[in-house]
Amino acid sequence: MIHYHGTPIGGKRVDVARFLMGRHALVSYYRHDDISAVLECCQSFVLDNGAFSHWKSGAGDIDFDGYLEFVRTYHKHPSFDWCLIPDKIDGTEEENKELILKWISTGIKARSLPIYHLHESLEYLEWMIENFDFIALGSSGEWATVGTKSWWARIDDVMSIICNDNGQPRCKLHGLRMLDPAIFTLLPLSSADSTNAAVNCGSLSRFGMYLPYAPFHHLR
Repeated sequence: MIHYHGTPIGGKRVDVARFLMGRHALVSYYRHDDISAVLECCQSFVLDNGAFSHWKSGAGDIDFDGYLEFVRTYHKHPSFDWCLIPDKIDGTEEENKELILKWISTGIKARSLPIYHLHESLEYLEWMIENFDFIALGSSGEWATVGTKSWWARIDDVMSIICNDNGQPRCKLHGLRMLDPAIFTLLPLSSADSTNAAVNCGSLSRFGMYLPYAPFHHLR
């Protein structure tokens, strides 16, 4: 599973480069201070629309056109993996589906992931699975706090839709704010992200376990 570390990174610039070297990063449109270091140092990166930061700060909806241009600027970089489609965390299914369809209508060539918010219906999740081969899972509504008892109960419902009879996911999954071993080791995620290691990257005793993912190391 790929670990994407949210940026910007705390500390001096030299520490930022040291931490990012060979790792995987998530760059938010809301705060893309470290984009140059990410392009130079990271094994790969993804782009986040910044909706979570806007939601937490009360800044309102994201700048759709600005984010679209941001993605178009960086998606041809060889280390680019994918981007998140604009979303509204506390929005309705209709609002978020409209954003998905609007994003697709732009003709953007970047691989783009829709976000399924846990407060949305399981029928809407089924629609996503049928139309996308890779989706992101976002905690929201009464299930906004990752790892609670009620959150796990909702995840169980979600996985009953996503997985087939053999327990295999019918599409690839990214877990938003799920880069915790107590979470990702129990879910069939292809990747997950968190800002914890980025904020506390000076604590190697805590985050030394998050080593760069190197799928072809056995060929060296």
